[in-house]
Amino acid sequence: MAEIELERNPAREKLEEMGVFSWPVWEKEVSCFPWTYDTDEVCYILEGEVTVTPDGGEPVTIRAGDLVRFPAGMSCTWDITKPIRKHYDFP
Repeated sequence: MAEIELERNPAREKLEEMGVFSWPVWEKEVSCFPWTYDTDEVCYILEGEVTVTPDGGEPVTIRAGDLVRFPAGMSCTWDITKPIRKHYDFP
């Protein structure tokens, strides 16, 4: 099973090279919900905190400043503990 890839505090140069700051922004209040990724998603967390638990996998806590890749086909549960804002892209 593909796993969540997490990079803490990537260099701003890397983010600019990837075009992160031109990606759309998604926001969500404190909540808990299931999610399945139809396609790969890359996101950069601007604010907040969430624990994402893949079905049958280990929980991953993601915070502001993290760059994350979620693999296509992964089903998981999002448990948002601090309201989240993120840039996102489907490469």
